[in-house]
Amino acid sequence: MTIAGILRVSPVIPVVVIDDEEDAVPLAQALVAGGVKVIEVTLRTDAALAAARAISANVHDIVVGIGTVTRAEDFAAAAEAGARFVVSPGITDELLRAAQASELNYLPGVMTPSEVMRAREAGLSDLKLFPAEAAGGVALVQALAGPFPDVTFCPTGGISADAARRYLEQPNVACVGGSWLTPRAAVDAQDWPAITALARQAASLS
Repeated sequence: MTIAGILRVSPVIPVVVIDDEEDAVPLAQALVAGGVKVIEVTLRTDAALAAARAISANVHDIVVGIGTVTRAEDFAAAAEAGARFVVSPGITDELLRAAQASELNYLPGVMTPSEVMRAREAGLSDLKLFPAEAAGGVALVQALAGPFPDVTFCPTGGISADAARRYLEQPNVACVGGSWLTPRAAVDAQDWPAITALARQAASLS
C-alpha cells in the first residue's frame, strides 16, 4: 500500500500518545470497532515503539504508523516495530535520505510553499500540513491548491472534530490527523467504548 492509499483508509488518522504499552492493543481495537483502521503512534513517550509493536502483532485490521519522527534512525526503529508508514512534523535532508533508503512509506510535514516544493523535488506529493490550524487552517489549504494542483494534504495540528469536516470538503485533502479520537482522559480510564464512539463519528465524515 502506498502512502496515497494509506491516507484514504480512513477520513481521520488518530494521532495517538500512549503512555502505557498495555493500553495499545485495546485502544487500537476500539478504533477498529468504530471503523477507523489506521493509527499514528507518536514518538512522544518511552512506550511508543513497544505500543506500536504490540498493535502490529495483535490488531491485524489496522495500518500502523509512527509519528513525530525527527531523526533518521527513527525509520529503522519504526520498521522494527512493524509500522507501515512514518510521519514527521517537518522535512529535512536527513529525513529525505532516510526515507529513500527505507521501505516504509513517508508522510513529511510541510507548512510553507517552499517546503511543498522541496518535497515535490524529492518525488513526494502526499504531504502532512502541520500545524494546520496555527498556519492558516482551511484558507491555507485552499491557497496551496492553486500553485500545487498535484499535491494532496493530510492537515494535522489543532484540528477539532467540528473543523475536520471543513478540511475534508477540500479537493486537495485526503484525510486529516486528529488527537480528539483518543482523549487522554478516556485512555487513562480505559474507556474503550468512548473511543469507539468517537471513532465511529470520525469514520462517518467520509
